[in-house]
Amino acid sequence: MVVLTAASVTVPPPTPLLPSPTNLHHHSSPPNNLTYHSKLQDGNGSEEKQEEQNGHSYKWRLLISYDGTRFSGWQYQKSPPTIQCLIEQALTQVTKLERKDLCLVGASRTDAGVHAWGQVAHFFTPFNYDSLESAHAAMNGLLPPDIRVREFSAALPEFHARFSVRSKIYTYKIYNDATMDPFQRHYAYHSTYKLNTAAIKEAAQFFVGEHNFSSFVNTSRTSYSPNPVKNILRFDVIEMGPLLQLEVEGSGFLYRQVRNMVALLLQIGREAIPPDIVPKILASCDRRELAKYASAAPPHGLCLVNIKYNEKHLHLPAGCPPSSFGRHHTIRKCKLPCF
Repeated sequence: MVVLTAASVTVPPPTPLLPSPTNLHHHSSPPNNLTYHSKLQDGNGSEEKQEEQNGHSYKWRLLISYDGTRFSGWQYQKSPPTIQCLIEQALTQVTKLERKDLCLVGASRTDAGVHAWGQVAHFFTPFNYDSLESAHAAMNGLLPPDIRVREFSAALPEFHARFSVRSKIYTYKIYNDATMDPFQRHYAYHSTYKLNTAAIKEAAQFFVGEHNFSSFVNTSRTSYSPNPVKNILRFDVIEMGPLLQLEVEGSGFLYRQVRNMVALLLQIGREAIPPDIVPKILASCDRRELAKYASAAPPHGLCLVNIKYNEKHLHLPAGCPPSSFGRHHTIRKCKLPCF
């Protein structure tokens, strides 16, 4: 490399066939006899409990897409439902393991209403697979239609969904027209003000580079991000007719940083404030300074598009099956009846 109340979600019945024991290899130790480490997130979003996986575990990587409209974000909680909760429910049925044994970790804790095309997570099993296609198909059969696992692959012990990240790419979509496109209503913020895109493009470039983004983090979650210095690699503003797409790539992002940056850019686009306000707010390192001009943009315009990793950590380990990208169903040819 988009605030609605989440509706009640029931995981569909397990209609697909789950992988049979013949699809599993049980080994005394994983490839290279390496030790795996992960942290188990509790329902409050903390990572106080650490699970150390011994030499009998295998690590797996998932690439996940979801429409976040009716969910309460990624982070685990049973009610209202979250993406992590439903992924874990499907995994426990497919693997026959408990949540504490899976130790599922996501790369990004997207908020309620935020979407993802390229969310990444990893988990553990005490066994290896011959093939991942059946498990992959079973997971998607158990998940609701607005969550899909796009890729299922083995992972090296060095890989970590969060700590191996080199950069993340987010997009924020703004529909800039007097009348909203009803097909974009869940994925783009509707701005009825005619925006000055040249001013937005100018202001966005002030974010590029390494800065202290304390002014753009919500105070309720600052404890999760002890280092407020982040490197923004690029901030592109793409015009597609009435649809304006803001695409930002960075080494990492603070809690609601992207939505706060977008909110300021919207005010600049409305010509309420000049583009050069950005470096002044950055220099203040004070969230109250941003609050004088803007509040966070709504979540439904935001989408986690892609996560880039250390390439060495993406290699497949020896002795594990090839990655699964899903499979097509085929119809067996039958002989026509003779008359």
